[in-house]
Amino acid sequence: METIINYFETIPSQHRSIILVGGLTLFWLLEGAVPLFKFKYNKWKHAIPNFFFTLTTIIINFALAFLLLKSADWVVANDFGIINWLPEMPLWLYVVLGILLMDFIGAYLAHYVEHKVKPLWMVHLVHHTDHKVDTTTANRHHPLESLIRYTFTLAGVFIIGAPMGIVMLYQSMSLVATQFTHANIKLPKKVDMALSYFLISPDMHKIHHHYVLPYTDSNYGNIFSIWDRLFGTYMYMDREKLVYGVDVFPDEVKNGNVVELLKQPFQKYQKPTILPGETE
Repeated sequence: METIINYFETIPSQHRSIILVGGLTLFWLLEGAVPLFKFKYNKWKHAIPNFFFTLTTIIINFALAFLLLKSADWVVANDFGIINWLPEMPLWLYVVLGILLMDFIGAYLAHYVEHKVKPLWMVHLVHHTDHKVDTTTANRHHPLESLIRYTFTLAGVFIIGAPMGIVMLYQSMSLVATQFTHANIKLPKKVDMALSYFLISPDMHKIHHHYVLPYTDSNYGNIFSIWDRLFGTYMYMDREKLVYGVDVFPDEVKNGNVVELLKQPFQKYQKPTILPGETE
């Protein structure tokens, strides 16, 4: 475990790029072999706006990486944060707790708040307006959302007291997990359900991409499903009934245009649809 943490403390940028590209390539190929939905689309054309937003996310995170590094070094030097205030524990437990809490603050909580605060929801909508969810959708985030997510991650470092090794290990795990859960792949239903008791499974996350409430406001988790189950935000629906996109911005052509997507957070949207018997 010490070797792993030491490696991620100073992980080279090239290695992080390999994780990003390697994950995309793996799940892209699996989508062709075992697709959940047989989309009738030009996969490369569909990927262009998603790759654009992946690039903007990389640029923003790279430009602000020094803040994460300085913050992680500070909490360690000053013995600050939750995991540093707990009694001494084995390194493996220290790492597991750090990753779990990073997943809660940096992913689940950030995602939940984005859905509940209207200006943040308008920014986050860009991620939801993909009508053909696949592994390239994973990092389809408006640049403003990249800044919002970064802020939560930075706050997580201070609150948790996470050293850089744990931060980078978590971010690497998170990257592969989100590529996996967005991938248009079909696992056996029993396998997917069993997986969802511990981790976010592909079917579990795609319910979050269903186009209407209340499903859009569920299954916020990133790596671990414990947070959705603990806080009552878990929902289930049959994957055959999934319809991607979001009802407040239904124009698929505009939702595949980079310029339109950059403007989307500042535009008016249609009134959301609420399924019969449900409340907003």
